[in-house]
Amino acid sequence: MTNPRKIWRDLALECSKTLRLPVLRTKLDDHLKEAAQCDLSYEEFLGRILQDECDARSESSRQTRIRIAEFPQRKYLEDLSVDDLPEDAQRKLKQLRTLSFIAEGRNVILYGNPGTGKSHLSCALGIKACMEGYRVWFTTVPLLVNRMKECRSEQTLRNFQNRFEKYDLVIADEMGYISFDREGAELLFTHLSLRAGNKSTIITTNLSFERWDEIFQDPVMTAAMVDRLTYQSYIVNMNGNSFRMKKTKEWIAEQAE
Repeated sequence: MTNPRKIWRDLALECSKTLRLPVLRTKLDDHLKEAAQCDLSYEEFLGRILQDECDARSESSRQTRIRIAEFPQRKYLEDLSVDDLPEDAQRKLKQLRTLSFIAEGRNVILYGNPGTGKSHLSCALGIKACMEGYRVWFTTVPLLVNRMKECRSEQTLRNFQNRFEKYDLVIADEMGYISFDREGAELLFTHLSLRAGNKSTIITTNLSFERWDEIFQDPVMTAAMVDRLTYQSYIVNMNGNSFRMKKTKEWIAEQAE
């Protein structure tokens, strides 16, 4: 005699394939066993299965957003050594980690000497943003400029520009490590200006604002860029002791023991 429970179980598995519910397919037997042991109602049984499916899809979406953001490495706010951050960063971290600056379309500029946590902090905020549903893209400023030049030569700059404008958060790392020619400076100015006041951009730089003319090599363009990027932005002074240098000294001391 055919077991009606097996018929319904097999039907559920077939439907899970058609409806693309992989978690239901892989965990159905576990849920059936739990339902029998705990005497779950039909409503609770169904609710638990669907909750598992929703949780899995949400996690998959989060991981996809992190992957397409192109972070150089995964750094999380929980991994930050807060006590080693410069004082200004410590004071403003509580506000930054709320991500309210993204909702408000405000920029964040992290400036200071190398090794003080600028890239780590920017990546960590970006990953948190991905986890909370925002569309994020990470790039270095030199790579961004090269990408825009390539798009212009391939006549695809408009498409790139449309995508660039729509990101909830763009992280432009390493502003100031390399200066640009006139074309590169103009492209960078144009694209960052498009986001000003509408979408958030995090910029990390080792140069104070009065030295930005070393990047753009044009006083008028430099003044306009600083004015637009800093308007109602979070400016974080990241000058301090190098965390990397601290770790290097600790490592050298360990080798000497």
